[in-house]
Amino acid sequence: MTALGARATGIANITADGTVLDTWYPAPTLIEDTSQLVDGTRRVPANQLSDGFLSLVGMDRDRLVEIAPVETVISDLSQPPRDAHDAYLRLHLLSHRLVKPLELNMTDCLSHLAQVAWTNKGPCLPDNFEQIRTNLRSRGQIHVYGIGRLPRMVDYVVPSGVSIAEAERVRLGAYLAPGTSVAREGYVSFNAGSTGPAQIEGRLSSAVVVGEGTDVGLSATLLAYRPGRGDRVPMRTGDNCRLHPSAGVLGIDLGDRCEIGMNVMLEASTNVFDSRTGQVIEAREIAGLNDISIAHEPVSACPVLRRRR
Repeated sequence: MTALGARATGIANITADGTVLDTWYPAPTLIEDTSQLVDGTRRVPANQLSDGFLSLVGMDRDRLVEIAPVETVISDLSQPPRDAHDAYLRLHLLSHRLVKPLELNMTDCLSHLAQVAWTNKGPCLPDNFEQIRTNLRSRGQIHVYGIGRLPRMVDYVVPSGVSIAEAERVRLGAYLAPGTSVAREGYVSFNAGSTGPAQIEGRLSSAVVVGEGTDVGLSATLLAYRPGRGDRVPMRTGDNCRLHPSAGVLGIDLGDRCEIGMNVMLEASTNVFDSRTGQVIEAREIAGLNDISIAHEPVSACPVLRRRR
């Protein structure tokens, strides 16, 4: 956790009943001296807006939303989000690479976000979308990218030095270090990502961080454990690790230079044959170990752990 604060001016889409569909913060900043900060979000008067911002605000009668200028202040990022504006600012801080995943409090972040129909004309409420679709048809073909709480990252933030083959598969709140490549079948959720150049062809759930030089192969999965219906428990993978295609690690931290073989799926209770000791152990015991490989071998009914040279 960090004791830093944050401040940003943004543009929010707000429905008639007060539902915040999204908030875009193009230039968020971190604040080190938080003694004078007061948490919350306020409407920004027109005379305090730049010409660019002023041209964006108003009513979108076709989508039945108000496009409003707001300023959001967070005095302590180590405290949980307070509302939707607060949650969106934290997601922007991550995707702008101002803070790293797992270094700020994202507890119950999704609970503050509404279900939204994400379209090429802007966010809309799903409940009355067929009426909205009719309204919007005069403005051209309507494309619905999805219905959910999190939008695509690139619609809000385009970080430098990265490659993303399919925009749909990287959520706002992902942290992609320069040099990272997310292939077409890769996926990165919010409060997750890479701390150095990495190759991601598999899936990173929220609360998963991979280190520099790590290669997550096609259809491989790094999935942080979620107890009950709560937030996921943070999970880290070290530098220069490799997950072969269709491998999976669920809720177990990996050290540096670890290799997980094709089709090997590891949960905490998965049996693994440790060739160093000749004993069968549970996969939870490998947490944090460096320089190991685990693969299926014909001589063993369970995956085999060996030192990686």
